[in-house]
Amino acid sequence: MAERIYLFDTTLRDGAQTQGVDFSVADKAAIASALDGIGIDYIEGGWPGANPTDDRFFADPPKLARARLVAFGMTRRPGRSVENDPGLAAVLGGRSDAACLVGKAWDFHVDVALGIGRDENLQLIADSIRHAVARKGEAMYDAEHFFDGYKANPDYAMACLDAAREAGARWMVLCDTNGGTLPDEIEAIVRAVTRRIPGEQLGIHCHNDTENAVANSLAAVRAGVRQVQGTLNGLGERCGNANLISLLPSLMLKMGHATGVERDGLKRVTALSRLLDERLNRAPSRHAAYVGDSAFAHKGGLHVSAVEKDPRTYEHIEPAMVGNRRHIVVSDQAGRSNVLARLRDVGIALDPDDPKVAALVDTVKRREFDGYAYDGAEASFELLARRAIGTVPDFFQLDGFRVIDERRRNARGDLVTLSEATIKVSVGEDRHMTVAEGNGPVNALDTALRKVLVPIYPTLEEMRLVDYKVRILTPEDATKAVTRVMIESAHPASGRWSTVGVSTNVIDASYNALHDAITWCLMRSGA
Repeated sequence: MAERIYLFDTTLRDGAQTQGVDFSVADKAAIASALDGIGIDYIEGGWPGANPTDDRFFADPPKLARARLVAFGMTRRPGRSVENDPGLAAVLGGRSDAACLVGKAWDFHVDVALGIGRDENLQLIADSIRHAVARKGEAMYDAEHFFDGYKANPDYAMACLDAAREAGARWMVLCDTNGGTLPDEIEAIVRAVTRRIPGEQLGIHCHNDTENAVANSLAAVRAGVRQVQGTLNGLGERCGNANLISLLPSLMLKMGHATGVERDGLKRVTALSRLLDERLNRAPSRHAAYVGDSAFAHKGGLHVSAVEKDPRTYEHIEPAMVGNRRHIVVSDQAGRSNVLARLRDVGIALDPDDPKVAALVDTVKRREFDGYAYDGAEASFELLARRAIGTVPDFFQLDGFRVIDERRRNARGDLVTLSEATIKVSVGEDRHMTVAEGNGPVNALDTALRKVLVPIYPTLEEMRLVDYKVRILTPEDATKAVTRVMIESAHPASGRWSTVGVSTNVIDASYNALHDAITWCLMRSGA
């Protein structure tokens, strides 16, 4: 039987170096919880002391059921002791379960970048790892530019690994930091390394500058390493990192390795990939391996005929194994199966031949054509499904609203924009009208709604909006474009949930998503 592979996700640290990516604390918490939920072994949350976001995240990290939260940092600086290095103190002082410390493994960098003796660099590594083990119990050494260093001076690169190992490092991670090494080189060098250090103590961290990060990682596993590092959807600086979304099914389904992810967890990788894209407010790649909309898509002709007889002719795995679905353009069966699977996920059992299923499939297709995206808005899909079978209470009805924005100078002469919302709502037989100001039109609407609803439904007092994203769906229409609004909400009793609204009017789209968010919260609370 193939051996156990440990998965190390660095989306929240290395992935955050992607140009245009700026995770909030809420983003980090949501992504970490999702990674923990499927069974990832290690989650690198960031670099404490490097920026306020990472400091806030490690000050109050999410509770993880299975994964170990890792803080990233670097070995102590030359001329300082481990007890007197502020950077190292910040890394080891936060609420993490382990530390991953990067240190030089290429003699060229030691000579030129650090400007110190090579023996001193070995001492930096040993002292830092020993201190991290004493403080955290588990420490890892990221051997920066290991493969370049090994090709230039194998004895010194190995000496760096030996220094970390002798100091108590659990893992020595071999880093292809500039992404320039090819799979055959990776495999040969890793095999040489395993002749001295067991693969059970070795990891691999590949960058994608030659489009080989996934191939290099698999080659390293084949050569003996037992920890694989990567990011969701291959995020990372320059060309990115090894993509854990494609690595995970390849390791489990193609190479037969065991991981911390069970088969049920593997079925959630498509949703995990989409979750990240929604967080980044970008369209998922249709052609992404395993999880893209086109990964198991078949257009008319011979392919469709062959797939309908035996899917193995054009599909290398069953799409459901990774939470994806077959898409045959000329058939609605894939859509029906997907909707039935989603209904089961939210606890709704319907006979596949029930006319309500066909009607719901048509509704979903029509709304997705209009711009709705239910992969990232599970709460809105659940409400849509329950409305189709008539099981959603009508907690309140909107009779109308008006939002006014006023841009003017205040008493201090500062230019400010104020939003005011007037809303008319019916709850049962009672009609209400209220006015509220807010920090923007959506906040004004939310505030006005709460003025009416919180006294009637006290549970809404603890509901809060934690994220709000707008995406332009028809950029060719300029200012007349259709917009999609995604709202993420949270409640101590209900956790987090996402809702979606679509309209040519961004305020209307926002209200639709807000209405779903409130309704879902009330339904889940048993109001």
